[in-house]
Amino acid sequence: MSNTTMKSRWTSFVASPVRGRVSRGLEEESNPRHRVRVEHNRNTILIHLSDEDGVGWTVVAVDRKSREWAVAQAETQMDGVKEAYARLYKRLGA
Repeated sequence: MSNTTMKSRWTSFVASPVRGRVSRGLEEESNPRHRVRVEHNRNTILIHLSDEDGVGWTVVAVDRKSREWAVAQAETQMDGVKEAYARLYKRLGA
């Protein structure tokens, strides 16, 4: 990463507008199609990050115990989740 990139202004994602319940997603304030969501169960943390235009997804799966991780990219969240999860637990031999 260049020095110029590191010096640029950093911003955060903000909570998506609540639609009748607790907000479970974050979005870029100036580009609401760019979203992120984190979910978990007892064993795994999943981080879903949409493409800048909201079309494709990058998913990071993290094993909670070992902190091993795997990444996948797909057109849909579910396809990304399935692939990242499969890669992670194949690597861990589960």
